[in-house]
Amino acid sequence: MTFLGLLRLWIRGAKVVGELIELYNSIRSDIESRLSHFRRIWETKDDFEIFKEFIFCLLTPQSRAKVCWNAILKMELKGVLLNGRVEEISEELRGVRFKRKKALYVVEAREKFFPLKREFTLVKKIEESNGNIASLREFIVNEVKGMGYKEASHFLRNIGFGDKIAILDRHILRNLKRFGVIDDIPSSLSKRRYLEIEKKMLNFSKRINIPNSHLDLLLWFRETGEIFK
Repeated sequence: MTFLGLLRLWIRGAKVVGELIELYNSIRSDIESRLSHFRRIWETKDDFEIFKEFIFCLLTPQSRAKVCWNAILKMELKGVLLNGRVEEISEELRGVRFKRKKALYVVEAREKFFPLKREFTLVKKIEESNGNIASLREFIVNEVKGMGYKEASHFLRNIGFGDKIAILDRHILRNLKRFGVIDDIPSSLSKRRYLEIEKKMLNFSKRINIPNSHLDLLLWFRETGEIFK
């Protein structure tokens, strides 16, 4: 590529990043409010509320976030989330993809980490991690069937631990490509590839001076027009 071509590419990149920063400044207070809500979920140490976020993130792969959260609220209302059988849970997962398999994941995770419906044992594990979120995420990925790095990162972000990890869903990946952080969107994400892209996103966050937990919600807003979960 010629020098002029490189210059044009640089100018175009600077322009789109400038637009992103402008968008951030316009919705920053909304992002901070949402992140404050996430932190309060952890600070209250309400095992059931933390468990709800955990199960929500377990449901989200290839499904719409609002559909999954509505399913959580319906299961809570009917008492199915804590006590329902696989069939009862599956019945409440209308609109959630692979609902039978995910119902099995929910019951397995509930029996393993919330067996007496009083103490969600992952809360203690988080407390014992001493802020080592990478190690904690590794534990969740290895111990929870149905949770990969994206889902485990999502759960940790949703209880206030999103500063040093990335939720690499299709919305985020599409934007990372747009801003030149990655060259292409991978068809699948191995552990190595996930951590490579996550590192690039964290570096991009530092370069444009937007905290990573803010950047995640900003890119989500840019794709969907809302700040949700």
